[in-house]
Amino acid sequence: MGVTRSSLPRSVLGAGAPVPWWRNRRVIPWLVQGAVGLTVLVLVAFLLSNLIRNLTAAGLLLSWGWLSQPAGFDIAETILPFQASDPYWRGLLAGLVNTLRVVVTGLLGATLLGTLLGMASFSGNVLLRNLTRVYVEVVRNIPLLLQLVFWYFVVFLSLPNGTAAIQLPGVVLAKSGLYIAGFAEGLRWMGPHLVNGVWQAPLRWSVEFGALLTGLIAYSSAFIAEVVRGGIAAVPKGQWEAASSLGLSWIQTLRQVVLPQALRVIVPGLNTQYISLAKNSSLAVAVGFSDLYSVAETTLNQTGRAVEVVLVLLGTYLALDLFISLLMNGLNRLVQIRER
Repeated sequence: MGVTRSSLPRSVLGAGAPVPWWRNRRVIPWLVQGAVGLTVLVLVAFLLSNLIRNLTAAGLLLSWGWLSQPAGFDIAETILPFQASDPYWRGLLAGLVNTLRVVVTGLLGATLLGTLLGMASFSGNVLLRNLTRVYVEVVRNIPLLLQLVFWYFVVFLSLPNGTAAIQLPGVVLAKSGLYIAGFAEGLRWMGPHLVNGVWQAPLRWSVEFGALLTGLIAYSSAFIAEVVRGGIAAVPKGQWEAASSLGLSWIQTLRQVVLPQALRVIVPGLNTQYISLAKNSSLAVAVGFSDLYSVAETTLNQTGRAVEVVLVLLGTYLALDLFISLLMNGLNRLVQIRER
């Protein structure tokens, strides 16, 4: 068999032999990335030009002046004061505050419940361990929307009112809402009490907020429990045995030995679940809670500015998810084991 010049290695041909550009392993990846990037830019430019042309033809070219116009609607429940005479931007801001309220409270509740469930998966109590597995499997496989509808219409709207309400120390759960004791005006401690047959308390949560929060916590905690269980299972069994030989109890072993080592596996998974919870909070519209999505939907119906409202929603949820990811990535760097 004859040997051609092209089949010889470069060392035989000489170090100075030129390599064709289509065989250069340093050039080809850049050319491919450049071609893909150019294709994406052309596609985006085409879509934007088509959007602008259609909006111009319909007389709906992008405009943000409507943000300063009176909203003309009320928000049933909001921490930020809002009236119908306030502008749209304040209504969207009030909806954002409600969304952040749900997300922050939901993250705390889901993390606590999910961690407890994940730890219970390793309990020596067979009944507790099996009940935990049943809860996780059932809740994870039922759509969140159906769970929210269940909590709102079947549970919370079925609660009694007045003196028949569920009364616990410092807490009253009624059809009109959840009433919690706290400090009133003048820093005076006040518990839930009836005024003309209506419950009053320093802190009140509506049934809409309660149903949404309960559904999000129950649903997300099932996934977080699996993340925690996987992290704990990644810790070598010898760590359990060593802790047991030192006389540590099961809970002491988890808290002082196992969980600190499992965090490096748990945190990346938590990042995904936290972002999912933030996005799932937009289902608040199903139970009538006035979050950002609900307020934006009302704004869209009144102004007809579909593109602008959708851009506000996309930008806000994107920023929220990126912020959560940034915090969790920072926490992930802190818990990683560093080699010396």
